[in-house]
Amino acid sequence: MRRHRYWIFDLDGTLTRPKHDFMAIRRQLGVPLEQGILEFIAEQPEADKASLNARLETIERQVAEDAELAPGAGDLLDLLFRRGCRLGILTRNSRPCVEITLECTGIGAFFGDRDIVCRDDARPKPDAHGIEKLLTRWRAPKALSVMVGDYLFDLQAGRSAGIATIHYNGKRGETWAGYSDLVVHDFSELHALLGGP
Repeated sequence: MRRHRYWIFDLDGTLTRPKHDFMAIRRQLGVPLEQGILEFIAEQPEADKASLNARLETIERQVAEDAELAPGAGDLLDLLFRRGCRLGILTRNSRPCVEITLECTGIGAFFGDRDIVCRDDARPKPDAHGIEKLLTRWRAPKALSVMVGDYLFDLQAGRSAGIATIHYNGKRGETWAGYSDLVVHDFSELHALLGGP
């Protein structure tokens, strides 16, 4: 992992402590269990889509305003930043909620505006579109790039883009071993693997 210079992170549940109650969100928006929330909304008639997106934004803004940094995330970002790595965020969240989250957690300085790709900018994960946009902007070789996330969609996006994947399994749930090159349960593990102080 030390050779990777381009690091893409999922935000909610990865760099931040998990706060979303996705089952409650599904109930509130009427999303079937077998379908992704964003995918369900995208299929609705335009009038319904606008209303559902507005309701989702309200829910997500409340979560963003309560955001807390995941244990060890700040130290890891600082280590990578000091080593000259390029840091990015790829999220299924909206840009306003991302900005609120970064302000609440104090990690905004690690990410430039063009280092963030949200659902307003690219097709959502598990599609690799967002990763490809970042790698193109950065002119980053895939062999030196890695995707870090807590959920299957993050790992699938990384695999589809042809880059390394790290599963941050802070909740010690399912590991999706076929999609991850490395599984860590705490960012201090990754910090140690990178030879940080």
